[in-house]
Amino acid sequence: MGRIHLFEFEDQKWFPSFLRNYGTDFLQFLSNKTKLYKPIVPIIKKALKESGTNQIIDLGSGGGGGLIWLNSELKKDVPDLKIILTDFYPNISAFEFTKNQADNFEFIEKPIDAREVPIELKGLRTQFLSLHHFKPPEARQILQNVINSNSSIAVFEAQERSLPSIIAMLFSPLSVLFATPFIRPFKFGRIVFTYLIPIVPLFVLWDGVVSSLRTYSVKEMNTLVKNLDKKESYNWEINKVKSGSGVVLYLLGTKNRDEFNT
Repeated sequence: MGRIHLFEFEDQKWFPSFLRNYGTDFLQFLSNKTKLYKPIVPIIKKALKESGTNQIIDLGSGGGGGLIWLNSELKKDVPDLKIILTDFYPNISAFEFTKNQADNFEFIEKPIDAREVPIELKGLRTQFLSLHHFKPPEARQILQNVINSNSSIAVFEAQERSLPSIIAMLFSPLSVLFATPFIRPFKFGRIVFTYLIPIVPLFVLWDGVVSSLRTYSVKEMNTLVKNLDKKESYNWEINKVKSGSGVVLYLLGTKNRDEFNT
């Protein structure tokens, strides 16, 4: 099955921000409660070590993804860990909620473009469930910007372009219906647009299926890297690991050790 870049509501400038936030809040809740990213904890620790940093710059944070649970795990080995949340459409209320869960979280209120990250934001760049939002030329921009800024990156996609993944997404409206009463911070509007006017379950369903159709395969991520300038100055690890009944695809790019002083 070839990659199909259909539109997602979440990407549209005209899409109401409060609805977008309800969707990213749901993803944050689900990721943390299911410990979705448990299998990739060693990968992030490895990336931090190879990058020589204790700071994560999370790009396309949405509602914070699974970072609340991940943070508690990472701090066991990296006690001075710092995480900065950013997004092109910042979900400020979710960022504030996440920051209240642990004092090592910070966030940036202004939009941050993953294709052109401000040079002053230094650390391991991470992307959870966001690379698929970018077409190939834009995805290469993201990776090229990492190289150009002597940074490092760890990308994770908790779905793949496969029939089982798409079928799993068909059940997402039920997950939204069951999870909504427990999502924090509580918002009355979330109740209205989930149960009375069910826009949230429907747009989560559409965006979930489209996310699967957009997701880069391991082979395609290798092709993205192949076309980068000065790619040889980095170590690239691209693979997938099992997570529950699904998989997490990942791309890790860290600068060669002998390049740190160049």
